[in-house]
Amino acid sequence: MAGPRLEPELARQLFFEGAAVVVLGVPEGTEFGIDYSTWAVGPRFRGVKMIPPGVHFLHCSAGRAGGGRETGPRTGFFLSLQRREVRVLRWDAASEAVGLAPRATGEAEAFRENLQEMDQFLGPYPYETLKKWVSLTSFISEAAMKKLQPESGQICAFSEVLPVVAGRLTRDRAEQRLPPFGAACQSYAEGMARLPQMKPKAGTEIRFTELPKQMYPDGATPEEITRHSMDLSYALEKVIDQQYASQPLDLLAELQFAFICFLIGNVYDAFEHWKRLLNILCRSEDAIGKYQDLYINLISVLYHQLSEIPADFFVDIVSQDNFLTSTLQVFFSCTCSAAVDGTLRKKAEKFKAHLTKKFKWDFEAEPDDCAPVVVELPEGVQVD
Repeated sequence: MAGPRLEPELARQLFFEGAAVVVLGVPEGTEFGIDYSTWAVGPRFRGVKMIPPGVHFLHCSAGRAGGGRETGPRTGFFLSLQRREVRVLRWDAASEAVGLAPRATGEAEAFRENLQEMDQFLGPYPYETLKKWVSLTSFISEAAMKKLQPESGQICAFSEVLPVVAGRLTRDRAEQRLPPFGAACQSYAEGMARLPQMKPKAGTEIRFTELPKQMYPDGATPEEITRHSMDLSYALEKVIDQQYASQPLDLLAELQFAFICFLIGNVYDAFEHWKRLLNILCRSEDAIGKYQDLYINLISVLYHQLSEIPADFFVDIVSQDNFLTSTLQVFFSCTCSAAVDGTLRKKAEKFKAHLTKKFKWDFEAEPDDCAPVVVELPEGVQVD
């Protein structure tokens, strides 16, 4: 866990004033990380020291038996640490992850008193990546962290799932009118249909806001359905009213939380949520004028997020459905118009120029949203 050398006096100050996370029993060869940095654990590892106060993400991947570079799926969790706090955790061999069970009363204080003796076993926080971490989590407060993280506290790259209904026994399958296990499949579709329906284990899901599937109000006319399908302001207002009425900027905390869970936690579902939430934000033309502060800060959030994604990552996205370029194209068509507040418009124009130069994206072509939009009408609604 070697990093840039700090001046002795500064290192001493950070040691006594910073937080520490003591992690006992981590097997050698485990991949362990905090925030944006990751290391392979050696035999003397007992945790991390000199951690700045605030929200952090600890993550690990168990090493494979017999050594080698392969590791298991990543598991992580967010922590909010105070100045001079010592948090004591222990490796859970059964789950191959750091356990979050409460430790014995007084244990943390005992480690705090003997922290200098633990110094040689604690790796220093990687201050060379702190600026990047702060930029990616600037809106994630302790309250937002507690609201969004799973009830279990653990964020897993592969969620633990359970069958929706029992199906292990022959009588269970008979009750569900499913063929017995030994029956041969007649087609691929039949084989897929036989697979049990699965759901995440209770308490393991990231508690993201449930985004609306219907983008228009009940009873909307065909004209209104078309309008709300092009301008998603109604859907955005619904999300804000239900979850973020007191502070719309907290919506950006969820966008950052989802991005961290994907980028560092390797949670693909978090990436899908990030895309859906970004799509609603970028396609809400009417809301841009109402929530200018939200959109000014959204540009800053996206600037830092897109700076951390490798350029070739977007090649697959562009070749599949052109999600990011088409979404931002609509966003820039809304924010770069003369009707928008000057501060927001100038920031959007600078961001657009930055992305054009970095990724060679063309935002000047006519957006797909200018083409006719086919919308699905509710049952019973007819167009004259």
